[in-house]
Amino acid sequence: MTLLTEFFAIVAGVIFEGGLRYVLVAGLGWLVFYTLFRRRLWHRKIIPHAPATADLRRELLYSARTVVVYALVGALGVLAVHAGWTQMYYRIARHGWGWFVASIAIAVVLHDAYFYWTHRAMHHPRLFRWMHRGHHCSTNPTPWAAYSFDTLEAVVHACIFPLLIFILPIHPLAFFLFMAWQIIFNVLGHTGFEIYPHWLLRSPIGKIINTPTNHVMHHQYFRGNYGLYFNYWDRLMGTNHERYEAQFAEVTARPRAH
Repeated sequence: MTLLTEFFAIVAGVIFEGGLRYVLVAGLGWLVFYTLFRRRLWHRKIIPHAPATADLRRELLYSARTVVVYALVGALGVLAVHAGWTQMYYRIARHGWGWFVASIAIAVVLHDAYFYWTHRAMHHPRLFRWMHRGHHCSTNPTPWAAYSFDTLEAVVHACIFPLLIFILPIHPLAFFLFMAWQIIFNVLGHTGFEIYPHWLLRSPIGKIINTPTNHVMHHQYFRGNYGLYFNYWDRLMGTNHERYEAQFAEVTARPRAH
């Protein structure tokens, strides 16, 4: 098998695996929030009206393109692993279970920092049109907006995955768990429904974790709230939207409709 043949075989496999994972997680988000429990949860809809059908079609189309981009970048990472150029290892005993768990946490923290600064950079007027405008077409996002990116933005987001395996000793299972975390958190942030309790922002964890309200407001107003998993970069850099806490309080205080 030639290197090119191996590359495209890996791409096909990653498209299948990555696409299936995305369809399962985003599809479950759609099923729960927009089908099975729509009436019961509608009082938690951050923007209280249904997304347009045209927006949903666009999100699905852009997401399919992103899965292909992720597969192309991911296949390069797999080839690098096969060549022994990365720090991925296969025996847990080599670093122990403590590092196994720590490597997942470190990957999450590094990804969050990477996302904040690249995301904020893509809002620069010279970059926004070419890299990020497609994602912001979803002003009332659904779970399918999680991967709804322009091609260049998809490339930027995909690059965190090979970057991690080059700089961080990580076991394939730990990497898989990190990948599961990132897609689940991403989809929840784009459901358009607030899942956290009213008291969250008054607690220490509320100063750290990001909420769906935080990210949906970013889609609404096109500024502020640049973080992914955590809110500390926005707090440190003063980029939280000024109405974030008020809007979270308003959404989570709505009475359930009968």
